[in-house]
Amino acid sequence: MDQRTIKRALISVYHKDGIDKIATRLAELGAELLSTGGTYDYIKSIGLPVKSVEEVTGYPSILGGRVKTLHPKVFGGILHRREMESDNRQIEEYEIPAIDLVIVDLYPFEKYVSSDSSHEEIIEKIDIGGISLIRAAAKNYKDVLIVPSMEHYGELMEILERGADSSLKERKKFAAYAFAQSSGYDSAIFNYFNREEKIETFRKSFSNSQRLRYGENPHQNARFYGEENSLPKQLWGKEISYNNLLDIEAAIELIGDFDRPTVAILKHNNACGCATRNSVKEAWEAALACDPVSAFGGVIISNLEIDKGSAEGMNTLFFEVVIAPSYTEEALIILKEKKNRIILINDKEIRTNNKFRSLLGGALVQERDAEVEEASEHRVVTTALPGAEQLRDLTFANKLVKHSKSNAIVLAANETLLASGVGQTSRVDALKQAILKAESFGFNLEGAVMASDAFFPFPDCVEIADKAGIKAVIQPGGSVRDQESIDYCNSRSIPMITTGIRHFKH
Repeated sequence: MDQRTIKRALISVYHKDGIDKIATRLAELGAELLSTGGTYDYIKSIGLPVKSVEEVTGYPSILGGRVKTLHPKVFGGILHRREMESDNRQIEEYEIPAIDLVIVDLYPFEKYVSSDSSHEEIIEKIDIGGISLIRAAAKNYKDVLIVPSMEHYGELMEILERGADSSLKERKKFAAYAFAQSSGYDSAIFNYFNREEKIETFRKSFSNSQRLRYGENPHQNARFYGEENSLPKQLWGKEISYNNLLDIEAAIELIGDFDRPTVAILKHNNACGCATRNSVKEAWEAALACDPVSAFGGVIISNLEIDKGSAEGMNTLFFEVVIAPSYTEEALIILKEKKNRIILINDKEIRTNNKFRSLLGGALVQERDAEVEEASEHRVVTTALPGAEQLRDLTFANKLVKHSKSNAIVLAANETLLASGVGQTSRVDALKQAILKAESFGFNLEGAVMASDAFFPFPDCVEIADKAGIKAVIQPGGSVRDQESIDYCNSRSIPMITTGIRHFKH
């Protein structure tokens, strides 16, 4: 028989929300309630009979509350195997009350880590008794029902509305919830300590997830796992898809490198339009002009509030997602005219320093590419010096090429993307792709600048760029044949800057 009747329940929770209904129902079913500290006081205050753990153990809460439930009379009652005669004899011999239901939620450790709390305060929020109760009850799921978080109170109430019995299948499911909770909690604590220790072990746990419409293609299932509120706030539109999320992340990372009013349009994680101007409206118009064909169905992002004028322009285009730190009321009315259009608020900085991806059954982990080379850090390696406008455009282009798939070349002028070549197996092919694209949209490359995400192994790229009208170049440098590219630029009075920072993006 796999049914177990709840005759005695231990309740020890940090958050009291919802406990009144659960405790009341347990009392109606005739279950004895055991509790600790604040939970005991709360249950007593709502007029329900409850026994303190101290009455059971004969010990008070000690060491400033660090030790409350850590006692054989508590853990014996939880770990007691009901069908094992030797366990039954010991339970009777030591007068240990059997516990059939354990309801625990843990100290909010991650909340304190992300706050301004001191190290000492954070350490005190490492739950000891609670995590031990959860593990013990989950281990003995054949006899004990464990509820490890207020997130599962609803499912518990469904069981209790039916009666005091739970099935083995239900208890095993709740045990899985419990180990998910405990493993995630321990991972958070490890990652806090590992900020300084740098132990070469990868631990990451997310307790929040949402189902996506599908993966990269309709035949692939997909979910997003992340920290609470890690996604931008959605104001409007249909469910976000897997591909939407990839573009959203690429857009947020790109726009974070720009200070002046900037709008970018992304498609398949690459910018197909981007411009910096004196206003969002002007930036939008210039960004769209870069490649109105690719912009169709893309993701639009602004680093400043979107106003009515900007929204009116955007509304003429079909696009999937728009992202901004805020919107005027008039802008929202306009943008909401399309019911499926996803409208997002991006009002927080990127919080993670690391990026990771699954690979060959394992994971690759690296620091996020947070390097942004400003004009003051540029090293001019040619006799010709860039003018002020060239320097501005070179800085702009270098920010864009950083966020373009390798091999990448970006052509720009007047703080506007003219064209890019991305994801090519050859840097020459990337440059030719960019030139061809710029010409197809009628852009005059005379006087434009070129940015490369990695060094030029040969002088062929600068020669091709020169013949197309490019008049300034920025690249990381570092090739054993750098001098050949520099010599060519010197022969044509083309300023070249090396940054010393490569920006591969695969």
